[in-house]
Order: sequence, then C-alpha cells, then structure tokens
Amino acid sequence: MKTLDKIPTNKIERAGELLKTGIKVGGNYVAYYGKKMVNPDLSKETLNQNNAEDIYEGLQNLKGSALKVAQMLSMDKSIMPQAYVEKFSLSQFSVPPLSAPLVRKTFKKYLGKYPEELYDSFTPDAVNAASIGQVHQAYKDGKKLAVKIQYPGVADSISSDLALVKPFATRMFNLKGKDSEKYFLEVEHKLLEETDYILELKQSLDMVQACGHIDHLRFPNYYPAWSSEKILTMDWIDGEHLSEFASKNKDQVKANRIGQALWDFYMYQMHHLRQVHADPHPGNFLVDETHLIPIDFGCIKKVPNDFYVPYFELANPKIINTPVLFEAKLYELEILRTDDSPEEIQYFTGIFHRLLSLFTQPFHGDYFDFSDEEFFGAIATMGEEFTKDTQLRKMNGNRGSKHFLYINRTFFGLYNLMHDLKAAVNTQNYLRFIH
Repeated sequence: MKTLDKIPTNKIERAGELLKTGIKVGGNYVAYYGKKMVNPDLSKETLNQNNAEDIYEGLQNLKGSALKVAQMLSMDKSIMPQAYVEKFSLSQFSVPPLSAPLVRKTFKKYLGKYPEELYDSFTPDAVNAASIGQVHQAYKDGKKLAVKIQYPGVADSISSDLALVKPFATRMFNLKGKDSEKYFLEVEHKLLEETDYILELKQSLDMVQACGHIDHLRFPNYYPAWSSEKILTMDWIDGEHLSEFASKNKDQVKANRIGQALWDFYMYQMHHLRQVHADPHPGNFLVDETHLIPIDFGCIKKVPNDFYVPYFELANPKIINTPVLFEAKLYELEILRTDDSPEEIQYFTGIFHRLLSLFTQPFHGDYFDFSDEEFFGAIATMGEEFTKDTQLRKMNGNRGSKHFLYINRTFFGLYNLMHDLKAAVNTQNYLRFIH
C-alpha cells in the first residue's frame, strides 16, 4: 500500500495542493463539455466520477481538516452525487497511511520512546488510516491493543484550511454578514478538540462509564500510560465496520438489535447526558456477534439547555402544526431573524415546516422502521428540490443557532446508519436506562 513520508503543513503548501486539484477538476469539465457537444445525451456520471477521484486524491494527501470535510460530505447521501459519496466515504477508514519512520518519530516526540520500547510488539504498518489519525496493532502483557497516531501538523493547519474553504462555503450557502463567522468558529473549535487526544481519552473514559449499562453496547478499555496528546492506546476489539456488517447481514433480528443499541446510545446521550458523539459515520462503529462497539470519542458536542428545549419541542407534531407556537420556536432557534423581511419569514417558515414535518417522523410514535424507503426517498427528493431552488440561493443563508451544525449532522448520520442497518426500533426504549 502507498504510504506518506510527508504531509503538507504550511498554508502555502496546502493551498498549492488545492490549486493542483482545482486545475484537474477544471480539465475534467473542459473534457466533459467537449464530449457533450458531440453527444448531447452524455450524462454527468463520468464527470462526477473523475471529479470525485481527483478531489479525493488531493484531500487525502492533505489529511486533517481538509479530509474531514470529505468525510462529513460523504454522510450527505441525499444531496451528493453517488460518485462523491462512494469516493469520499473512503476517508472514514481507508486512506494512505504514514510511513513507518514517520510513525517512530511521532512516538519518540510525544512519549519519549520508540514503539518497540513501549509495547511487547507493534506493527509498523497501519491497519486503518482516516482523516486525522491512523491505527496500528500492538501487544502488551498479553493484551491486544489498538494504537491511534495523529498525523503531524493536523492541529496547526486547521485554521488555514478553513480560511481556504471559507470563501467557497460562503458562496455555496449564501452566508452574509459578520454573523456567519459563528459557524466557522464552531467548526474550527470542534476540529481542534478532535486533535487533542488527551481530551479524547477523558471523553472516552467518561462515555464508557456513563453508557456501559446500555444493552448490547460494548466499549474498549483505554490506557492513559501509553497515551499522549497525539497517541491514544485502547483495547483492540475484533469486529466489522458497521457499513460492512450492514451490507451483507441477512439476519433481521440482529439488525434490529444493533439498531436498537445505536438508537438507545444516541437518545441516552442526547436526552440524559446532554452531550453526544457527534461523528456518527460507519468507521466509528464496529459490530461483533452480539454488540455494537463505538470506538471514537474525539468529537463530543455538548447540548446547552436553551437549544435542547426548543429543538426537541419542534419534534412535537402539536407544535409543528400550531403556527404561532411553531414560529416562536423558529425565532428561539435563530432560524427566523428579527431583521427578516415578510417574504423571508413566509419563505423560511414554509421550508422548515415541510422539513421538520418529515425529518421528525421517527419521534412521532413509539416505533419506527428505518428500512422505510418512502421516508428516505422523501428526504432525498426534498434535498434535491433545495439544491435547485433559485429563491433559496437569493435569501440570507445565516439560519439557525451554531449548535445546529453538529446536532443536525449527528441526526443525519444516525438516520443514515439506521437506514443502512434496515433496523426497526422502539424509539422510547432508551428511557429504561435513565436512572
């Protein structure tokens, strides 16, 4: 497998890598439109595949927050073309790893010893590699361990990466005025947290203690003595990534059991702990014979009460369908703004009424079947409509509290995982675990 001896870390190097990627994508468009002149019926499928390949290649060389963006986009199956979803989803657990010499250098710098001095055995080649770090296998005192190593320079490049992305995001989402800065600061803050493995170690230990009693969940043990700000050591647990399990599973009972554990895990965090694992992609969950195994707690989002209350009140059909109450909640959550025109108020109230009436359906009863193709088809159709809505592009895009970014991402990812599993669950079952 191809390995990396160096990752671009300064702003000029990283901007240059993105520029090279942009030139390749531009060439793909020139080639596509040239062929389109000869063959007007030509579809965009090949163009999407070529662009996805080139963009992903550029991002995987950069790693860090640039690749994290691809990982986040791959969760958006209802809007992204399939070629992008398939290629970007590789960023979840399959990208070129660091070379063995660079790994040894990282150990010496952050733990003061080389890996062979710390463990009884250590595999020099990574087993998995993702956006911010890669995983190696080790043994110590008869224990099989997973050792996560962060890529050099990731934390230092986050601010400059976001500065490069900001102009494109501002145009894409039509963000206007200084208020838009709160969204970028929220992303920067969470990405910086994800590069702090000491914080991740604490969050992991806290989450294991808080959620260990939930049925059919299993967690690794974590080892502070062999961990540092850039290295994290935990038990190795054998299992399949959730997406691999879901793609070949034929046992509906097991699918429902794993789906119930996943749902209970998230609802318990959200409603009881008021903080949540906000990175629900398949690479962060393993499945063994009987358990769901969460393995990454780098991204934990705290849910403040002044956001939590109106957010979940909007999942109540009575409030959704009572115009005065519904509009009041939209103001509380900063979806409607005091400087909105009557046209903007009418437009965004209508959009969010449609969106929430659909998206909150799993909360409208005691059971929900996530294999429901009609439900997910309606979400995909609505997403397509929004991307083509010219009126939406003219409106001020600064909509919603900054907390929406990670909470909506959490629910979007959770729904996709539940749909992959085709699980039917009791949506109120998590209440059994709240003492």
